[in-house]
Amino acid sequence: MDNSAATPAAPSRTESPAGSTGARYDAVVVGGGPAGLQAALTLGRVHRSVLLLDSGRYRNETADAMHNFLTHDGTPPAELRAAARAELAAYDTVDVRAVGAERVAPDEGGYAVDLADGSTVRARGLVLATGLRDTLPDKPGLAGLWGREAAHCPFCHGHEYAGRSVAVLGAGPAAGHLTRIMAPVASRLTVLADGAPLEADLPDGVEVRSEPVVGFCRSAGGATVTFADGSTEEHAGVFVVPVSTQAAPFAEQLGLATLPSGGVEVDVMGRTSLPRVHAAGDMAHVAALPMPMASVLVAAASGMVAGAAMVAALL
Repeated sequence: MDNSAATPAAPSRTESPAGSTGARYDAVVVGGGPAGLQAALTLGRVHRSVLLLDSGRYRNETADAMHNFLTHDGTPPAELRAAARAELAAYDTVDVRAVGAERVAPDEGGYAVDLADGSTVRARGLVLATGLRDTLPDKPGLAGLWGREAAHCPFCHGHEYAGRSVAVLGAGPAAGHLTRIMAPVASRLTVLADGAPLEADLPDGVEVRSEPVVGFCRSAGGATVTFADGSTEEHAGVFVVPVSTQAAPFAEQLGLATLPSGGVEVDVMGRTSLPRVHAAGDMAHVAALPMPMASVLVAAASGMVAGAAMVAALL
């Protein structure tokens, strides 16, 4: 029996009220990373009309591979996004647009989204998946290493430095945490205190360079650190602790509740402080967790949960 003939027609998008512009969707998903892509897929699989907005900017865009993701360990992030968009193309109720959002606001029982191309779309609900922005320590050359020789997550990058020398920039408590995680991985660990007093409880065998750091550059073996006295030191990788903030202004525009971490506060279903506004990925933070989780796998999982919860909210 040919089951394709029994497939129900896709529900059409409704026209917006008189005087407004753009179609009205069940949900608009803002953000084209793993969280947003998965949320759109989850909504599309139960034939909800959904628009995915992809600005083309991603937190991990400087990384050449993602790790700690079962069956995708070592996959380039762009390859995963392309495969996900190809899968979404099979769902008639899912639209994908390569355009960013500029403003979101409550509108006639739903939400209006103003786009960078000057148009406006409306939806009954929003899934925000716009991620975080990392501000690195102000050290010349460090930004050029970010995502490869310089990283912040040992679960995502630590194994790639196995059996080699690894540095941690900063003298705060995070240096103790990072060096303890990396102790079984690296052959040598050095804390770059950068002229600050050491506040970290370090495991045995960790070296400390107290001199101020004046720059970094890529080298044959990884990254070369230059100190204020002119000396240099090479490491396979350098771990840093960036300051992470919301990459987009939408949480502030909507007045969503946030946590001291800077993440948008969500419950375990990805629901924010506003009805039918859900958040997913590393921009969102469940209070029971110590921090927003910076992981492609966790982001995708939270997108699925937020998408499913949005379906329930739309019923």
